[in-house]
Amino acid sequence: MVPGGRPAARVLGLDPGSRVCGYGVVEERGRAIHLIAAGTLRPPTDDRFELRLEAIHRGLAQVIAQHAPDEVAVEGVFQAKNARSALLLGHARGVALLAAAQAGLMVYEYPPASVKKALVGGGRAAKEQVRTMVATILNAGRDLSLDASDALAVAITHLHSRGLRGLK
Repeated sequence: MVPGGRPAARVLGLDPGSRVCGYGVVEERGRAIHLIAAGTLRPPTDDRFELRLEAIHRGLAQVIAQHAPDEVAVEGVFQAKNARSALLLGHARGVALLAAAQAGLMVYEYPPASVKKALVGGGRAAKEQVRTMVATILNAGRDLSLDASDALAVAITHLHSRGLRGLK
């Protein structure tokens, strides 16, 4: 149990993308948040798009099976530079949501600006600032990739908001 009577939680954070999908698993124990795993899924860029999506799905299914998260937190959609980028991102997000649903996990979404504000204090923080704060919170090295640190930031934000959502 964590303070407030909530059970400890293990959260998988995701920063989905069709070329790179960042993931991070954190666990709340007492008043501390512990890093369990973090990394990126990088399907071969020369593969057909549907094969890249399949590789992301397979990789996320393995991460879920290996680390047994209780919940999943996903970075929300941001304003894409063009319609094609938004569409490709939507496909990758769909694959990530499918992997979570197939594992029977609840998914919570957080807008990128809200995650940055929660961790750094400003919604326009640079990715490097987010990575520095994530490394500080988790007592992790600063060699996290930007995609993995974004995923961890979403997971940390979710843990901080669980009490506000009334999650048990």
